[in-house]
Amino acid sequence: MPKVDIIIPAYNAARYLPAAIESVITQTFEDWRIVLVDDGSTDDTAEVVAPYIERLGPKLLYVKQANAGLPAARNAAIRNSSSEFLALLDADDVWLPCRLEESLKAFENRPQVGMAYGYNSRIDTKGAVIDVFANKQKYAEGRIAPYIYMRRVNLPCPTITFRRKCVDEVGPFDESLRATEDRDMWLRIALRYEVALVPKLLAHYRTSPDAMTTDSDRMLKAQRQFIEKHYGAPGCGPVARRIALMGIYKQRAEAFAARGQLRAGLLSALRAMALYPLDLNTNRTAGSLLLRYVGLSRQAAAGS
Repeated sequence: MPKVDIIIPAYNAARYLPAAIESVITQTFEDWRIVLVDDGSTDDTAEVVAPYIERLGPKLLYVKQANAGLPAARNAAIRNSSSEFLALLDADDVWLPCRLEESLKAFENRPQVGMAYGYNSRIDTKGAVIDVFANKQKYAEGRIAPYIYMRRVNLPCPTITFRRKCVDEVGPFDESLRATEDRDMWLRIALRYEVALVPKLLAHYRTSPDAMTTDSDRMLKAQRQFIEKHYGAPGCGPVARRIALMGIYKQRAEAFAARGQLRAGLLSALRAMALYPLDLNTNRTAGSLLLRYVGLSRQAAAGS
């Protein structure tokens, strides 16, 4: 039995899938198996995977299902897993060769650790590095469930590894969540186990212009659903709830601003400030958006 099952959900990602699979093949740790779930793709994902099935044999399990969404695809992969550890890799992301080896070190002689994560970079559609996130966060490891709830810690999906038994204890990904299902799982694990940080660059997370068209209202609904679902858990009380809500409205403000929707961004930033006025970063975001919005309004007035 392999020591690690690698969970790869794929939906119309044939363009990027070879890079993801090749990044597994080049791992310095070799005791792995890929569990790849084709979530009802309508592109040539099956044709792309076929030569890898022949090449890798039992080291690749290919499961095809009707389209059911990302959480359901990950759950299907987990149901087909049997290894001690599970590691996440989305079909458009890429691992560095040390990814598995360094991640598994975090669990050695540490039964209290249920999940580990590391640093990642962002790459564009062509694979060029946009930026690197490799700064140790204030609440990086240990018993950090409240900080996951409050969005005070970032846990990049392609760097996540967790014990298979954690799923048996806390349940699978919540398929009722249309977003934030990953943070929901990490919180449930962190309420029972310690989280370990691997202080190394482990993966590249791919971004695309399509990400900018995310349905902001759908995202907000899922994030609020997550906050209410876990309200009252240890460390997730009234103050933590306000901080968590502040975080999602700040994120929403930044997303609007990136799309040039300054008025919507400013309103979201002001709401974030009202929820928790003590956060300096949120205040700075609101101030910056206010200056940009006022400047744009003056330009429009001058040109009319």
